[in-house]
Amino acid sequence: MICYVLSDTTLEKCLKTVERNRQWIDACELRIDFLDEENRQNASTFPDMVDIPVILTHRRKQDGGQYTGSEKQRRAELLNALEGNFAYVDLEEDIKKNELDIKARERGIKIIRSYHNFECVPDDIYAKVYQLKKRGDVAKVAVTPKSIQDVITLFNAESELSGIDKIIIGMGEFGTPTRILYRRTGSILTFCSENETAPGHISARKLKELYHADEINDRTAIYGIIGNPVYHSASPQIHNPAFRAIKFNAVYVPFLVDSVRHFFSLAEIMKMRGFSVTIPHKIEVLSYLGDITREVKQIGSCNTVVRKPGLWKGSNTDYYGFLNPIENDIEEGRIRSALVIGAGGASQAIIWALRNRNVKVTILNRTLEKAQTIAKNNMCKADTLDNANKYSGKVDLIVQTTSVGLGNDTSPIPDFEFTGKEVCYDIIYKPKMTKFLKDAQAKGCKLHFGDEMLFEQGKLQFEAFTGYHYPKQIHPEI
Repeated sequence: MICYVLSDTTLEKCLKTVERNRQWIDACELRIDFLDEENRQNASTFPDMVDIPVILTHRRKQDGGQYTGSEKQRRAELLNALEGNFAYVDLEEDIKKNELDIKARERGIKIIRSYHNFECVPDDIYAKVYQLKKRGDVAKVAVTPKSIQDVITLFNAESELSGIDKIIIGMGEFGTPTRILYRRTGSILTFCSENETAPGHISARKLKELYHADEINDRTAIYGIIGNPVYHSASPQIHNPAFRAIKFNAVYVPFLVDSVRHFFSLAEIMKMRGFSVTIPHKIEVLSYLGDITREVKQIGSCNTVVRKPGLWKGSNTDYYGFLNPIENDIEEGRIRSALVIGAGGASQAIIWALRNRNVKVTILNRTLEKAQTIAKNNMCKADTLDNANKYSGKVDLIVQTTSVGLGNDTSPIPDFEFTGKEVCYDIIYKPKMTKFLKDAQAKGCKLHFGDEMLFEQGKLQFEAFTGYHYPKQIHPEI
């Protein structure tokens, strides 16, 4: 089930929220700790207002809720609410068996015993699930993974705790995959909301329409994107609708990754079929690949990994994705020289692509030594960002490959004097119009945007993942 967490202050507003999201959800959780006092007293009437199962929850502040009153009053309000036709009631682990359990049993309401940890994933998490299940119908643990290794622990719950009705939730950024792939943790449901009532909540619409989270089964092929950061990525919008269009049982999920080594362990556990690689892992993944394409050998970085019998194979679609929008300008001689800003994994693919088209390249980077190493391997020049203005009016193309401008209004070359004749290309796609591109546009430069490159390289990744051409009828919103 996809379960919506209702955090409105009145029952009327809660009802409207359910109606607004009804097409995407299978259940809802009425958080009466958010309700005002009058509506809290009438909470028992809510289940009869909707046509889906309702979970009753009255969460204390210490467990991530809003309630700050006395425990005696909270229990009294829960008892009063249990007069309603709720499907479940959520009771925290430290509440001893009392009148709440008895009344829930009398009313045929199933008990969810829950444990919350906003600091970490405890070492004894599996034991906690067993203990919680002994005291209820469903065991729920909402914990906070701090690494991809913690995420492995949560996904192992399906095999370690088989046969137990449970809800396993990873809160925060590392936990996002557990919310989408909740069925792969063995969970009976996943929670969602529009206003992130709990850390890491995803909207109901996105869970249903983009990820089809409730339809994922043992035969669903798992793909993804790894990076740090990663949740700005529009790649799920490229791949998931295309999977759907060709009726391919697969899902593409973002993974925040702090350790490439541990991610490959997770990929084996989940039997992943392939994944995209973004900053800062495009070089580090090379150590874990059993086969690489010619482009990866030449470029020295990888953005696409596909499972082959007995090994992982790496390729690089950044090369082709970058070139596609400017191919005509190169072929017709309008681009013969370029400045490439940055010396990371993406820049290496771009530099190699340009050099293969006989474009003269100068790499500008904050650290000169790193740029010089790449320049030596690609027979081009290197310089520091401080000297950017030296090249004003002397190059046809300027490519911005760093993360500068991602989430802020800054440029890696803030004082550069554009002449208006340059073609300017920023591989960042959120925001579409970065400070670098704004400065270039103000001088009349021709612009190319990161979403162009993203879509072109994404189509090639899709073909590598599935063996099918990207469906022409799909035009993703990036």
